[in-house]
Amino acid sequence: MYQYNHGYELLELTKKFNLPISQIVMLEEQERTGEDLNVIFQKMKNNLLVMKESINKGLNEDLKSVSGLSGGDAKKLYERVVIGNTLSGETIAKAVASALAVTEVNASMGKIVAAPTAGSSGVIPGALVTIGRKFGKSDDDMTRVLFTASGIGIIIAKNSTLSGAEGGCQAEIGSASAMAAAALVELMGGTPEQCFTAASFAIMNLLGLVCDPVAGLVEIPCEKRNAIGTANAIICADLAIAGMDSIIPFDEVVDAMYRVGRSIPCALRETAEGGLAKTPTGVRLKKEIFQKD
Repeated sequence: MYQYNHGYELLELTKKFNLPISQIVMLEEQERTGEDLNVIFQKMKNNLLVMKESINKGLNEDLKSVSGLSGGDAKKLYERVVIGNTLSGETIAKAVASALAVTEVNASMGKIVAAPTAGSSGVIPGALVTIGRKFGKSDDDMTRVLFTASGIGIIIAKNSTLSGAEGGCQAEIGSASAMAAAALVELMGGTPEQCFTAASFAIMNLLGLVCDPVAGLVEIPCEKRNAIGTANAIICADLAIAGMDSIIPFDEVVDAMYRVGRSIPCALRETAEGGLAKTPTGVRLKKEIFQKD
């Protein structure tokens, strides 16, 4: 009854039952698994708690990645927020610092939620928790719209890819940004149509983004791309809530991302054989990391 494979099908279900995206996704999960809705909700709430814990850990502890390539940047940015000295404004800077915090926890082998992947794990928590706190939303409110994010992610996974190795970084950061943007729209009272519009904008803005991790590690430039994906999600949510139209429907955007991903050379799809990974500095760092005694 609640099954969907494409955006237009999920949108039709929201109209048919007069329910938000989050509720349809929950009902589909119940229909598919047979689990009680309260159990399903609590499992998602546990994900939110892990997200919040990873933000706090990254902002408050002196973390260093196993490779030594990254660590401490989240705290640096947050310190600029505290003194009121950011060019992007308090909200964007807080969200980006929170996203970086999660990626640094990931790089230091800490506990994160891969949403939708470990490489893009900072985007949804960075955007959602920051906006949720700013507008006084409860944990239950934020948990609810994580199902909205899930619905968007499910559709992308079914019709495109969430894998950097298959579709480039657009498939990871782009998808995470789309999921976050849709969640923010519903969190702020937007319509299902606006959720899909925000998700469309988010993917459009990152279409063609390559995956070129230095030394094959999820650190450079991955962490800073989480920052961009987070800011992108917030901006795209604002565009959609303001009433702007993406023109290209969400399903067509997802299909375009898949086709673009297939066109990206293998060297730029997580193999570390191109892009930043093959710069002189990237090559040197790889040698230094893997030739350690």
